[in-house]
This record gives sequence, C-alpha cells and structure tokens, in this order.
Amino acid sequence: MLAVVLAFLLSVSLLALRPHLGLTEAAPRLWTEQPPAVSQTTRPAPAWVELAKALKPAVVNISTRRTQNGPAGPGMPDENNPLNDYFRQFRGRPAPRVLRGLGSGFIITPDGTIVTNNHVVDGANEIKVTMSDGREFTAKVLGRDPKTDVALVKIDARDLPVVPLGDTSELQVGEPVMAIGNPFGLEQTVTTGIVSATGRVIGEGPYDDFIQTDAAINPGNSGGPLINARGQAIGINTAIFSQNGGSVGVGFAIPVNLAKAVITQLAATGHVERGWLGVTIQRLTPDLAKSFNLPETHGALVTDVTSDSPAAKAGLKSGDVIVEYNGRKVGRSEELPRAVADTPIGHQVPITVIRDGKWVTLQAQVARLQDREPGATQVASSENKGALGLSVQTVTPEVARDLGLDPPQGVVVRDVRNDSPAAIAGIRPGDVIVAIDRQPVKNVEDMKSVLQKHPAGTPALFLVRREGGNLYVPVG
Repeated sequence: MLAVVLAFLLSVSLLALRPHLGLTEAAPRLWTEQPPAVSQTTRPAPAWVELAKALKPAVVNISTRRTQNGPAGPGMPDENNPLNDYFRQFRGRPAPRVLRGLGSGFIITPDGTIVTNNHVVDGANEIKVTMSDGREFTAKVLGRDPKTDVALVKIDARDLPVVPLGDTSELQVGEPVMAIGNPFGLEQTVTTGIVSATGRVIGEGPYDDFIQTDAAINPGNSGGPLINARGQAIGINTAIFSQNGGSVGVGFAIPVNLAKAVITQLAATGHVERGWLGVTIQRLTPDLAKSFNLPETHGALVTDVTSDSPAAKAGLKSGDVIVEYNGRKVGRSEELPRAVADTPIGHQVPITVIRDGKWVTLQAQVARLQDREPGATQVASSENKGALGLSVQTVTPEVARDLGLDPPQGVVVRDVRNDSPAAIAGIRPGDVIVAIDRQPVKNVEDMKSVLQKHPAGTPALFLVRREGGNLYVPVG
C-alpha cells in the first residue's frame, strides 16, 4: 500500500514540474499560411530541427564574378607614363583579372525574388544562384540600395519555397534566433543563438539600426536570413565584428522592418527614394546638454542647416535640438535620419525643437534626398599653441580655396598639443572653428574676444566644420 501511495505522489510531482522541465507543448509556428510539417514520429523533433528542414530550401548560395583591369605587369608603366602608347603597342595591355565572390540570399516570392546584401552583388558581371537541391540559375539585379546594404535579385523559376518576413517591432533581446547561409562556401550551414541587442549603430551608414546576435556569422553568411522561433526572417545577416576574420559571437543583421520599404521600392522601380530635411545633426552628450542648459540628452542636436533646404525654409537653426518629428519623439539622434527617410516626398511634417530653453514647433515640407559627397580637409601644422592647446589661423581666401570653403569663414586649426583640453575634447588639425559659445568667429581676433568673455571653469562650446559637416564640441 505504501509503495502505491509513493508512486502516485511521484507521478503528481512530475506533472507539476513539467513546465519547469521544458516538457510543455510547443508553441504554434508560422510558415506563410501554414506551419512547417512536423515529422510523424512518436517523439517530435526540436523546433529548430523542423524549422531548418522547412527553411533551408529557400536559402540560396550566391556566387559572383567581377572583371577588373589588371595591374601593370613587370616593366609596364603606370597610367600617366608618356611611354604608355609604346608599351601597349609592343607589350600589350595587362590582362583583366576575374574576381569571385560568395554570399547568401533567401527567396521571398515563389517566382524567384531573392533578398541579399548590396555588397554581395555590387559590381558583379555575372551572378549565379545555387539552390539547396543543386539547381543553378543565372540571376539579374532588380535593384540595389548601398545606404542600407540591401539588394534584390531575380531568377526565372516557379513554385519555389519562400522565407516569410516577420516583424522586428516585436523583437526582444534574449529571443532565440537561427542563421542560415554559406559561410566560407560551406552551403546550407545553420547556427543558432540569441538576440544580443537591437538598435546597434556600427558606422555603416546614416540608417544604422542593426540587430546584434551571437549566432555564428562568418564571411559568406552575408545576405542570408536571421530566423526567429516562428520561422520568420527578422533580419538580413550583413556584418561581423572580428579581429581574426571569423565569428567571435558578435554579428549584425539588418532588421526586416527597415528592409521592407527598401525591398518594395527596389521591386517596383529598381531604386529607393528617401525624404530629405537638410540638417546635419549629432548626438547630444551629457557635456553638450550641459552646455545648452538642457536637463536630458534626448533629441538630435542640429549643427548645420543647408541653405534653401526644407529645414531652412521651416526656420530650423544651428543649435536647435529636435525632440519630436512628425508626432514621434526623438530619443536618440540616430532615429531622426530613418524617420525623415521614410517620410513621403512633399509631405508636411511638424518638428518640435528646443531653442534657447523654449519649445518651438515648426512646419517643414520634406523634399527628395539627393546624394552628396562631403569634401576632405587637410592642412599643415604649426607651433605657438595657446592655453587650450590650439594653434589657429584666420581663414584667408587662399586657405579657403585649399579647404574647399565658400565663403571664407572662421579660423582653421593648424595643430593641437597632445593631452591639451582641445585634444581631449577631440579637436583635430584641419577643423575650422566657425563659432564659440554660439557667437560667430570670423578671425583669430574674434576667437580671442569670445574666449575672454567665457566664464572660467566651464567648457566653451565650439562649432567646428569638419569634412564638409558641422560638429559641436565642448572644450575645456
């Protein structure tokens, strides 16, 4: 009798522990209209096994060929050598080199539309797509977007398996994910991990918003999908942080919510149109917030306003802090470029700024973004540095011409003393100081005058022009 009672109590205890032992029923998985089929066995396989079986056929290998003019061979002159014609006549031109590349992609429509990275297919003369069953197709590029590193290619096929796209607005740190791709040419490799972070800015472009994961991502994984536990692509694997060329558990994927609008435009027109406001911004650090008498570091600090731009016409000014755009709060400066880019061309939007401690709401009509290339700035160095550790020179017409400044304005930093307040703040040789404490600086005398009036013991707020853009820097 005692044995029967103990057996009954043990069975009740195991039932009570089922949720803690991971023995609960698996959550339903999404796979387009229906979930992936589960093996008809007495013991169902883990969810990742079934998802890998269902999704691997929709992940492809992408190989590319690029033709590049070969370097000059032994005895061949460079392109500017006046003897070029002689050498070409008797030695011939250098043979072109063929460069090969490998990457991944995944099918999103049954008729062969494939998502991959721009850097996988950029400059390719030939693109081959290999399916998991060994079939090969020649692909054509529907469109590329270098700013987000997204590309769309197409193969001529029907009834292909697809990877459904998920919703990254619901993505949570710690959520399990799976990467599928072709690292180092090893086809159909599957790795798993978790979402390590979201909203990562890694300096790849103006619209950085990467998902960070510790799922192993290596060269060749670029363009492959990052899958959630519901069998949906929530990212496009694109970059890694590594000191040895291999995975160290820090990989990055483009969120599909960012890619969806890009994919739609690439499929329709082959290119992407984005909204443009015409401001240069920077992150609001605690030191900058203190300099502007702001209680928080939320918002985007305007450092420059392009003349005749939507921002200029709306009345935005350098020194404004944008805290709301089109009804959305701007918590970090990185959020503003993405919000502006997604705004329909010609749309009228309200912009709320903090200006001299007051909240001001302006109206701007968003225009179409045109590509612009910033100019470079280089100058020599000199001595005679002041208390801040700077050696400066008034920008003359000749200096302005060398620096690409129009009109000539400000003072150029010729040299910065090591370990000086200016060096610690990040001032560099070649920076052009155009304002201090929001007072214009036209020459060295103006700079001295403004600094003499600056309260002792507090940082001076420098506005410097660097590589075609403006930047606020607290110095002191």
